[in-house]
Formats: sequence, C-alpha cells, structure tokens
Amino acid sequence: MNLIRKTVMHVETVFVDGERAADTPLKMVAAAAVIKNPWANQGYVADLSPVIREVAPVLSAHLTKLILDEIGSGEAVEAFGKCAVVGLDGELEHASALIHTLHFGNTYRSAVGAKSYLAFNNTRGPANAPILVPMMDKNDEGKRSHYLTVQFAINDAPAADELVVVLGAATGGRPHHRIGSRYEDLKELGHDINNPAAIK
Repeated sequence: MNLIRKTVMHVETVFVDGERAADTPLKMVAAAAVIKNPWANQGYVADLSPVIREVAPVLSAHLTKLILDEIGSGEAVEAFGKCAVVGLDGELEHASALIHTLHFGNTYRSAVGAKSYLAFNNTRGPANAPILVPMMDKNDEGKRSHYLTVQFAINDAPAADELVVVLGAATGGRPHHRIGSRYEDLKELGHDINNPAAIK
C-alpha cells in the first residue's frame, strides 16, 4: 500500500510574546501525513478496526520519527497532541478512527516517555482547512502552562478522498504563563482532586 502521499513539517519558534522576550524560546512542531482515506468510496463501513490495526501503527511510527528528528529527543518533548482532518467525502468517524486508538497513540507516548493521554482534535474540511493541534503537558494534564495549540494549513490537502493525520510537540510551556494550575483552583474552591467538578 502506498499509504502516504506526502508529509509536511510545521515548525515555529516563539522568541517574544506580549512584547516580552521568552527566557527560553518555545519550539512547537507538527508532523503531518497526507494519506488516501482508506475507507473512501466504500459507503458505510461497519467495522473500521481491520484498517485501524493496519494503518495506525505505521502512521504513528513515521510521524513520531519526524517529531523526534526535529526536536532531538523524546525527553525534550514537554507537551504533545494529535489531530486528523478528513476530506469532504469522508466521515468524521474516519478522522477519529486513526488517531483515537492505542495502536496510534502508544507509539508516540512511549517514545517521549509520557503518562498523559494525547490532547486531540478531529474535524472535516477541504484543502487548506485550518489544522489545529491542541497540546498539553505529557505527564500532567492539569498543568495549564503547557496548554498550547499549533495551527497551520496545507494548501492541497486534504482532498475530498484524503485524510491529514498529525502529531504535535512542544519543548516547553507558554513563555509567560501566569494563570496558575488546575490544582490551585481545586484547593481554593475546596474541591477534591479526585472529584474536580464536585459531583454528588
């Protein structure tokens, strides 16, 4: 199977935010694969799992390597995320299928030594649709400093019968984060960390 039509790397480095220089520049990276939608032109497919098991690990391994090659090591990745955009002839479920599975996420999670789940986004759109990869701290989903989004677009993807599958990474948190943590809010509100919404 010629799975990947092309890959696209988006790299940005933030040196100044809010007219104040960053103590350490923040590097954000997104590695995207443009692929033929494996369920295109098949109508409604009840069982997506055979293709998920075949395609998701291959995509994850390829994109993980691109991320690590750009950033340098798994240890240098502090925040991470994933997303998929399906072309207009596909189902939203097709975008979800390839990224919301351990066959996809665990390769990347292991490579960067992470404990958290991957922040995610899955949408449908035309070529040049906005691609937004939400990210959070790889070990602590309550660490607000690392709530980040990397955004870009690919001028010729996804075609109507394609998917864009993306992994994202960041080398730190926002340069001047100062909104505290989720845990500080829980303490202030008197909520149990194991029941943050205080549901009775």
